[in-house]
Amino acid sequence: MNKTIKLVSVLTLSGAMLFGCSDSNIEEGKTKEVKTSDSGVLSQNEIDQITSKYRDFAINELDQFVEKTTAFTDAVEAGDLEKAKKLYAPARMHYERSEPIAESFADLDPKIDAREGDVPEKEWTGYHRIEKGLWVDNTTKGCEKYAEQLNKDVHVLRGKVETVDITPDILVTGAVDLLNEVSTSKITGEEDRYSHTDLYDFVANVDGANEIFKLFKAGIEKKDEKLSSTIQKRFDSLYALLDQYKDGDGYISYTKLKKDEVQELSRAVNELAEPLSQIGIALEG
Repeated sequence: MNKTIKLVSVLTLSGAMLFGCSDSNIEEGKTKEVKTSDSGVLSQNEIDQITSKYRDFAINELDQFVEKTTAFTDAVEAGDLEKAKKLYAPARMHYERSEPIAESFADLDPKIDAREGDVPEKEWTGYHRIEKGLWVDNTTKGCEKYAEQLNKDVHVLRGKVETVDITPDILVTGAVDLLNEVSTSKITGEEDRYSHTDLYDFVANVDGANEIFKLFKAGIEKKDEKLSSTIQKRFDSLYALLDQYKDGDGYISYTKLKKDEVQELSRAVNELAEPLSQIGIALEG
């Protein structure tokens, strides 16, 4: 049975196209269907192994997300402001790494991860609603009900993830979408606009894209060893940049980055996004 990989060919950064694509059949903002079967680069057995390994990865991340969200919401409900602030960003990293799966539940994603303005005010709940209370109002008071609801929502998410049909197209588009997340919200500081913990989310999105690349790496090397090497080097370069902003087990406030440092990170994302977007073509066989 043929599997279909849909390749997102274009990412945008601040409204501008990050890169072009040499394949004239790919139009801006659209996808290219690439069929990979037993006679292609990947055998059916290899495809099954890849999707199984990714399922294990996603479930592990969401297990940790549930655990750390519970600790976070417990701190909020207990009125422990400093502990809640400390737990906020590390907990969210597990959600950001697994977004290709976590975001597939359209009813839960906005309840967990919507930013102010993404949904009507009366419907705004989740991490960013609590974030505003902790950093803008500098209190846990008034956040208790959101913490209780958030804890319920992440447990529902964990239960539903078992039902997701993980396919190669979800993974290939997911890897590109994770970098798109970086280029459209993390790099601008919009994601965590109150806590300025955007670097945690930035790193987690890159981690998620890297995990998908590693699963497909052997198959890519069969078709295009140079492409595989280029992607690996650009992941390494991006991680090296991000490592400069580590602060103990975490990362510095995004507000501490200078304009030229943000631009350098932006270029590194750009340089990784272009070859990463070619995974589907490389696997075409």
